[in-house]
Amino acid sequence: MSVTVGPGNARPTAQEAREAWAREAYVVLADVARSYHAVITYKELAQEIQQRTGIHTKALLQNWIGSVLGRVVHEAHRRGDPPLTALVVRGHDGMVGDGYKEVLKVAGEPPVEDVLEREQHAAEARLRCYRHFGATLPVEGGVPALAPRYQALIDRRRTRTEKPPPVCGTCFMQLPSTGVCDSCG
Repeated sequence: MSVTVGPGNARPTAQEAREAWAREAYVVLADVARSYHAVITYKELAQEIQQRTGIHTKALLQNWIGSVLGRVVHEAHRRGDPPLTALVVRGHDGMVGDGYKEVLKVAGEPPVEDVLEREQHAAEARLRCYRHFGATLPVEGGVPALAPRYQALIDRRRTRTEKPPPVCGTCFMQLPSTGVCDSCG
């Protein structure tokens, strides 16, 4: 992995860069956890930690962010903090990534293969983060919530499958898209 820094600064090794990014990621994620139901995408986190550290890379995000977040998982566990990496979601679908398995492993929990079950586990972890890092919560203490983009995806799927097609009131046949029964007119 090639890393660059601003003019006049020594170029860090890849390991030094990852360690610096992990330290900064911890701070960024703790800040995210201070806002109830907040999440951050992998891309947003990567941009923020590179900007804050002044250490940049042109390597593909998927080639380095996992090792950075793995360090964050272990540091949170060492400190007794909830898993901050549950706050990091993919931009296109709002789900935690495959690296979430490390959270489970470090906590001594079995892997979760079911996607919805994994997302619900992450939602519970996020709620623990919000509580631990001082987010302003509703009076009842807050509820775990799927990331907004993932919840919207589920809601769209649910409305597509739950809404029965319209039927003609006379012959009880499904109406075509025009809304006018082909049989009864």
